[in-house]
Amino acid sequence: MADSDTPDTPRLLPDAIHQSVRPGTALLRLETTHAREGILDGAWWPRSRDIGAELPSLISALAEHLGPVTRVGLDATAWEELPTRLTVDDRVVHIDSYPVGDDTVLITRGDRDYFTLLVVPPDTTPDAARTAMARAVRADNVSEAHQILLETSTDTASPPT
Repeated sequence: MADSDTPDTPRLLPDAIHQSVRPGTALLRLETTHAREGILDGAWWPRSRDIGAELPSLISALAEHLGPVTRVGLDATAWEELPTRLTVDDRVVHIDSYPVGDDTVLITRGDRDYFTLLVVPPDTTPDAARTAMARAVRADNVSEAHQILLETSTDTASPPT
């Protein structure tokens, strides 16, 4: 069978990814070309809704791969006390409030390079979070963030007793 006869199956993430995903993790599929095929560029599973505590580590991780992040767009209703700017790694990052929903964060590098990340709710079970994040970073994903969260049953973890 020639390579051209091989069915085009979606590439799955390595099993090691599923073992390392935990609250506070970001999975990224960074495409810096204009021909991005998927709707989402990555996924983020914050530990809480405290943006001052959660966002600096995400921005630092993104800056390692993208270069300086200049802006972050979030839905103010989804986060506790959304500031207008944060200083991360000695750089000012502007925080914009957009009605994007609590399931999405918009990242801007430079003037016009945008990245969209799925935000997994902090209290999601590990299995549901891993499934949602893996789906968000697939290159052939055409589902929006809210649809992924619905379809992957992002159940919330039970509070400790």
